[in-house]
Amino acid sequence: MGSRNTNVQKGKFLNRLKANKELLILSIPGGIWFLLFAYLPLFGVVIAFKKFRFSGSFLTSLIKSEFVGFDNFKFLFSSGDAWIIVRNTVLYNVVFIILGIVLPVIVALLLNEIHNKGMAKIYQSSLFLPYFLSWVVVSYCLFAFLNPEKGYFNTVLQHFGADPVSWYSEKKYWPFIIIFMSQWKGIGYNTVVYLASICGIDRTYYEAAVLDGASKWQQVKYITMPMLKPVITILLIMSVGGIFRADFGLFYHLPKDNGPLYPVTNVLDTYIYRALKTNGEIGMSSAAALFQSTVGFVMIMFANKIVSKVDSDNALF
Repeated sequence: MGSRNTNVQKGKFLNRLKANKELLILSIPGGIWFLLFAYLPLFGVVIAFKKFRFSGSFLTSLIKSEFVGFDNFKFLFSSGDAWIIVRNTVLYNVVFIILGIVLPVIVALLLNEIHNKGMAKIYQSSLFLPYFLSWVVVSYCLFAFLNPEKGYFNTVLQHFGADPVSWYSEKKYWPFIIIFMSQWKGIGYNTVVYLASICGIDRTYYEAAVLDGASKWQQVKYITMPMLKPVITILLIMSVGGIFRADFGLFYHLPKDNGPLYPVTNVLDTYIYRALKTNGEIGMSSAAALFQSTVGFVMIMFANKIVSKVDSDNALF
């Protein structure tokens, strides 16, 4: 009886393979890519638990390197600045997650109300352009505004009789500068995602709402926002997974790696980079990357669990 059930299941499996062979063939390149660049590199996780030293080939170095257990993880918390680094990383990401949802949704709603499609495309392209600029380029553009001697802001301040500000040594301004520049650069990309979702909503809902006398705000509140809820939820869950990661260019290039600004600009990624540059310990940087990935995975599972309890239809799984 058991053999018969096995044969039946095997037959069903083969039939499914034959029915979907075209899709399977198309998925082969993607499968190879994931195998080479996503799964095979996972063997390198062991570096986080070793005092890695190069001695010939990579595999030989990996085998011969001394196993040190969790010693590589200690450097993340042994520094006196560990609390500041973790605090900065988490708090900045919390603000980025909130603003990264609220602002793009508002802009997408506004763009959707522009009836002149040509102007809408111009506005959308203007918002999207900063996303393609590297932080190195953006940092020099910002420097033109914040240059202590000939920067635009200090020129305006002096014109009105105020004292110039040494922007790159005054840490109190930089949380606002970093948050503003982050949203300026990323709002266009996030807006496109929400705008595409809005454009996919069936227009008959709005036509029926207009016939019932609904205002624009009521259409947004009772049609657009509920329809956007699944997209917002999924992007929120994925964003929570990166709460222990930081945009290296934003926190390193934008403030020009100035020491006086470290209390408000030093995050895990910049701290790891400076530690690697100073002592060259690859094992320590690998441990930090593993720590960030593990915490990110746990946060995604935790956020998804909460969403599944509140609204199971919008959870990832």
